[in-house]
Amino acid sequence: MARNSALPHSLPPRLISREAAAAYVNLSPNTFDLMVEQGTMPKARIVSAGRIAWDVRELDLSVDALPYKGQPVGNLAAADEGWDDAHAA
Repeated sequence: MARNSALPHSLPPRLISREAAAAYVNLSPNTFDLMVEQGTMPKARIVSAGRIAWDVRELDLSVDALPYKGQPVGNLAAADEGWDDAHAA
């Protein structure tokens, strides 16, 4: 993830790339894409012509809306292929 050197290190960027957004919510990029298509994760914002990014505040709200273990999962992605979930609680 590119970082503007004008930002102090204590101020994280508000908009992040697809790969960073997937990592931020602990998903593989492919599963993140599927969850965006399903509406479980937010759509990207258009930053400029040809450049999109995800708002970390919207990602936080989407994570807050995820069901807890034991609750119905609705239309969540069935599997997160590519990342090791062996140690998930």
